Amino acid sequence: MYTNWDDLKAACESCRKCELCKTRTNVVVGVGNPLAEVMFIGEGPGENEDLQGEPFVGRAGKLLDKMLDAVELDRHTNVYIANIVKCRPPQNRDPKPEEQEQCIEWLRAQVRLIRPKVIVCLGRIAAAKIIKPDIKITKEHGMWFEKGGILMMPMLHPAALLRDPRKKPEAFQDFLTLREKLREIGELDYS
Repeated sequence: MYTNWDDLKAACESCRKCELCKTRTNVVVGVGNPLAEVMFIGEGPGENEDLQGEPFVGRAGKLLDKMLDAVELDRHTNVYIANIVKCRPPQNRDPKPEEQEQCIEWLRAQVRLIRPKVIVCLGRIAAAKIIKPDIKITKEHGMWFEKGGILMMPMLHPAALLRDPRKKPEAFQDFLTLREKLREIGELDYS
């Protein structure tokens, strides 16, 4: 059990539990405020993330930042962003179930240290691992779930929105729903 960020980060960065460690450039632990009440979780780093060592820094990350900004959230001040797996799967493929299993303890440790009130799962893979295995992301995005006292919402992955821009309005509506919930529970003051 990790009790501080430095120990967790050092252990995570030296991880060799699965094959993904052989092809990584960087371990992508996470970014943001470790005291944030809101945590965003994606599936895994892509090429840009692997090179820079930070989640969501490519085109999808820029879109995520715009949507966060629109609801007064920011990756450096009031949210924390992480992924299910911390190393890039080759060719940005989906992380295999066994890779997710080997890596999930790092994410659990992050959640224990952050103790967020809200977790937003970006995409089907993260939502299936965190919220429920049979999630239907196209039907259930923007809906609230509760697990272990934490409010959870699946959202469409920003990369999916880049592939199909027609889904951007419904994705933005999910961000508005998130903002309303944060107002309701008193986590963000928009006055």
